Parts: sequence; C-alpha cells; structure tokens
Amino acid sequence: MEQTDNLMEKLVSLCKRRGFIFPSSEIYGGFSAIYDYGHYGTLLKNNIRDSWWKNMIQERDDVVGLDGAIFMNPKTWEASGHLSSFDDPQVDCKKCKSRFRADHLLEDYGINADKASLEFINGELNKLKEAGKLKCPTCGAKDLTEAKRFSLMVKSNLGSPTDELSEENVVYLRPETCGSIFLQYKNTLDSSSHKLPFGIAQIGKAFRNEIVARQFVFRTREFEQMEMQYFLFPQDVKDKFEDWKKARWSWYLANGIKESDIRWYKHEKLAHYASDAYDIEYNFKSLGGFKEVEGIHARGDFDLTQHSKFSGIDLSYFDEATKTRFMPHVVETSAGLGRLLFMIIDKAYTEETLENGEVRTVLKFPPKLAPIKVAIFPLLKNKPELVNKAREVYNSLKAEFMCEFDDNGNIGKRYRRQDEIGTPFCLTIDFDSLENDDITVRDRDSMEQTRIKLAELKNYLKARL
Repeated sequence: MEQTDNLMEKLVSLCKRRGFIFPSSEIYGGFSAIYDYGHYGTLLKNNIRDSWWKNMIQERDDVVGLDGAIFMNPKTWEASGHLSSFDDPQVDCKKCKSRFRADHLLEDYGINADKASLEFINGELNKLKEAGKLKCPTCGAKDLTEAKRFSLMVKSNLGSPTDELSEENVVYLRPETCGSIFLQYKNTLDSSSHKLPFGIAQIGKAFRNEIVARQFVFRTREFEQMEMQYFLFPQDVKDKFEDWKKARWSWYLANGIKESDIRWYKHEKLAHYASDAYDIEYNFKSLGGFKEVEGIHARGDFDLTQHSKFSGIDLSYFDEATKTRFMPHVVETSAGLGRLLFMIIDKAYTEETLENGEVRTVLKFPPKLAPIKVAIFPLLKNKPELVNKAREVYNSLKAEFMCEFDDNGNIGKRYRRQDEIGTPFCLTIDFDSLENDDITVRDRDSMEQTRIKLAELKNYLKARL
C-alpha cells in the first residue's frame, strides 16, 4: 500500500509539473474531484479520443456519430429510471463529518456489496459495529450513521430563477451520454440509409454527484464518456455481444496495453433489464490492482421501450424481410476518457537507473498516443546559426507531426524534460549539421543517437511514428 501511495504521489506530481493535469480552481484552494487538463494532457486525451473514434466509426461502416446536448428534457431521466434509482449508499462519520460510500467501506472489510440492497448493506454494517470493527477511515471513530441513499444526479435551474428551483422546474446535467443516443435513435435511422444492426457513438461530458470522488482522475464528478449503443435484432444479441467484446479488447492491445495488464470481470448482479454485463479491468500500478476502465452491456429493449412509453413516439423497428415490427435490443460499450488517460499514464510511467546512478523518469507512451511526437533542439541557444537551422527543421515538420522547439537549459536537461512528457524522438542541430546537412535523432526508449540526413528525416520519422 505504501509503494502504491508513493507511485500515485509521483504520478500526480509529474502530471502537474509537466502540464498534463492541474487541480481545478487551484488559486482558490481547488475544487474537490474536478481537474483541468493542461497542454500535454489535452493532447494526450485527444489522441486517445481520436484513436477510439477512428476505430469505432472510421474503420467501421455500421456505426455513426452523434454529439448530443448536455441538457435534455427532464422526462428523459424519469423514463430511464435515473430519478428513482440512480444513487449510491452513503455513510457519514458523526465525529469528523467525513462521508463515504457504504459499499466501498464494506469492501475494505472483504464484503462485496456491489448493487446490494440498502437492507443488506445496513445489515453488514451492523454486524461490523456489533463486533467493534467498523471505524471511520479518516479519524478512526466508531460513531457512523446507517447507510442511506444519495442521488448522483446534478441539478440545474436552466431557464428558471435560482430561487424558484423546485422539482417542477428542475433540469439535470446528464449523468451519462447514452441518453441522447436513445432520444436521437429514430432521427438517426430516418435520416440515414442504415438498417439494423447499426450503432451510434458519441464522446461528451457527463456529471455525477459522487459521494466520495477519489483516486485522482479515476473517479471525478465531471468527466468525459465514450459510449456506443448498438441496435440489433433480439436473436443476434449473444453473437454481437461477443463480437463487441473482441473488438474492444483488441483496441486496448493496439494502444500499447498488454494482455497481462487487462482482464474481464463478469457481473453476477445485473440490472433488471440486462442479460449480460462485463467490464474490462486494467491492473493499475498506482491503485494497487485491477479497476474498471470500460463496460460492455447487453441492455435488452428497456431504453427504447421506456422512451417510447414516456414520449408517446413509436420507436419500434419494421423489418422488411420478415414484415414484422419489434423493439430493437441494444449492446452498449462505455468507457471513461479520463480513466483511459490515467491508464495510459500508469502504463507508461517508468523509472530507470542509468550507468552513472542517475534515475531517469520517462513516460513510454505508444508513439501514436504521445502528446509531442518530435522535439527539435539547437545544441546551443546563443549561436544564431544553430537556432535558425533548428527553427527551419521545426517549421518543416510541424505541419505533419506535433512538434516542440526547445532551447532552454543544457541538452541533458532538455532530454530529461522530453522523457518526462513522453516524446519519442529528440532532434539536435549541431555544428556538424551545418556542414553535412544532417541531424542527430535520439530515441526516447533506447536513448540511442543516430545521424540522419535532413532529406531523409520525414520518411525516417513517418516509419516510426
């Protein structure tokens, strides 16, 4: 646990120091479980997002895109069941006023309470209380409340004065992005040539009023989801479910995650409308074990049936081949972009002891995900001829690769900085470059340096990036 905590501290420190992730509103003391992404974090996040979008839409002909609004008619969440059952069990410490998720608290005592009833959770808590074992994780006090339900929905007064906020005029920030997919299913079907089976994918912000948001960007109250809802014939659910499991598993391998790093977790307790549910879990070094990064669920026809009932709009599908009408079933894939970014950083973080005893910290990102692909240095910043030539190389490459020009500090410090942001290649212009029209290319992982003719440089980089 101490080693895990130490690694987490190093990751958080590196992310802030090198401009990946900052605490939101830090000059005002921060804002719990909300983070801002700096330059390198934004580039990394966008690269992960683009990889998912390319794999999900560009490389397939049965999935289309959507960018739905964050706000939707409140009936959306009544129909989906979020208003009545989207909550977590909450426990408070009467002494220090700390608040905890009761199921997470029970996990610390080896009790699995995932999706358990409030009666079961309070029963287990009472057993621990009677045995004198239940303590506040923050202050150690034994005076904890019973578990009660805590709604995860975030309310807003959109279109109404703040002082008139009530259940009659409240609207909600969406707790997940799939809501707009179901609401735009019919419009998508009517406006395209797609027939079943087909999917709708989108990436967007979602908001959850988490009781305890912790573990850096692994669990936050504002986050980005990457979701896809695949609409299909009821009889095809089992086969398509397996197809999507294989497809999503392959995406992780293609993005530098090894098979030994991930595993499947099968849900034994399912939502009443689901027929199957699996999570892909990644073995986080900084969190001390496997944690969920993506879910794949067979949702049945619950969502379209509910929205058809509450809206009064027929969302059924007519199959020309069989001349039958039915409500499509859905297979869903859902991943948190922040969690995937955290996974990629956790995987990439490496400490190496060099021959001189120095410890080198390097983020070994897959080249296609690295925020900066190429860094260009003049050997000396006070030699205009070197700076001008380095700028010339930088300007020739930046249209094709995400590049960075750096002339601050000695060359060793520049290498270490680029190692810490995960740049695959550093290029140095020296005095020999002026004579021979070549450049030194330094590889991030091996630290080997190679002289390459400038005329061959683009092809050299393309082959490796």
